[in-house]
Parts: sequence; structure tokens; C-alpha cells
Amino acid sequence: MPDTFYGTGKRKDAVARVWIMPGSGQITINEKTIEEYFPRIALQQLARQPLGKLPEGTTFDIKATAAGGGLTGQAGALRHGIAKALVQYSEELRPEMRAIDAMTRDPRVKERKKYGHKRARRGFQFSKR
Repeated sequence: MPDTFYGTGKRKDAVARVWIMPGSGQITINEKTIEEYFPRIALQQLARQPLGKLPEGTTFDIKATAAGGGLTGQAGALRHGIAKALVQYSEELRPEMRAIDAMTRDPRVKERKKYGHKRARRGFQFSKR
């Protein structure tokens, strides 16, 4: 059994590549601690949510790279990646990750601009005369 497990998490335009390995519980994102990378506590809690479903006494070191989108999207992508890596570690965790909705990718992305329009949906103003 390998000692490192990998998961790719995505949310909106953000992508997080996550490696988990047995360790002391240290989380590193783009060479920074989670507290440095996500200054808001809510984002830290969101990213750590899948770890709360682990059996008692199980700790992992997490190394991740996050790119694209904003901080909230990256926190969601990190959560998705951690959940996928944990399921790779133990398939029995899948129902628990599904229960907290961590296995579902958030597909919402910015809608593209259409030709003949000023923006994605805004057409030109109609003038009868």
C-alpha cells in the first residue's frame, strides 16, 4: 500500500492538487501554512471539513498546490481534493464524504461572452425609431 495518496479538487475556476501522507496533521498550500494562505477562519474550516470524518487518532500531512479562481474557490477545491485523496486512502470513507457533499465538484463557472452581445447575456438596446 502506498504511503502517499493524491486527489485533484476543483470548484468553479479553481484547481487544487492534493497529496496526503501519514504524519502530524500539518497542512501546506503553495509552500505556506493553511493559516497564512487562508486568513479567514471560515475558509480554513471549509478546507479541513473532510478531515473531521476520519477515524479517531488518524492524522495526515497535506501538501497542496492551488491555482485559479479566488480564495473561496480554492478553499472549496482543496476540500474536494482532500476528500478524493482520503477516498483513495480508504474506500470506506466515501459515504461519509458524500454525506458532507465533499465529493461533488461545484461546476459553476463564469458564463462566456456571446458574439453580438456586450456581455454574456446583455444584448444591444432595442430602439423602435
